[in-house]
Amino acid sequence: MVVVSIVGVLATLASYGVRKYVARAKAAEAINAVGRVAKDAAAAYTRDGMSGSVSAAGISAPVSHNLCAGVGTGETVPSNAAAIRGSRYQSRPTDWTQGTASQGWRCLRFSIEQPQYYMYNYSSPGGGARGTTFEASAQGDLDGDGTLSNFALRGQLAGAAASILDVMIAPNLVETNPDE
Repeated sequence: MVVVSIVGVLATLASYGVRKYVARAKAAEAINAVGRVAKDAAAAYTRDGMSGSVSAAGISAPVSHNLCAGVGTGETVPSNAAAIRGSRYQSRPTDWTQGTASQGWRCLRFSIEQPQYYMYNYSSPGGGARGTTFEASAQGDLDGDGTLSNFALRGQLAGAAASILDVMIAPNLVETNPDE
């Protein structure tokens, strides 16, 4: 009887450990993707931007660097949390083409082809001024209970001179309810 009790306790602990392991493995999708969005925002900032107007002969066109403006309301992928509540969502390629050359997913050149457990968002006012910020985030509901987990990574334009700025990305993700 003692052996049966010990086996029962060990089975309970093992199932708890496996459940945590599976949840963390699924959360790896969000952690990886949010990191990619932040790196894509930094890469977009380093791309040269120039005016599309014709310059007169002998005139230089100034090069500018800007963060992509955030995706608009309803442009998260998927567009609502019900699509990822306890399930996976297969995004369409067109989900990731929202925006313009200076705003949204098109500016970031980010997409996910595989089914996803999380809803992704990118927010920023855009622009190239010192102190301009962005946030890449993922929200999920792995257990389907309506409580969302959130993974967010923030960045900011910083530098000593306004003309020489770098994209600084936070060294760590902010996680809220990561096992939800």
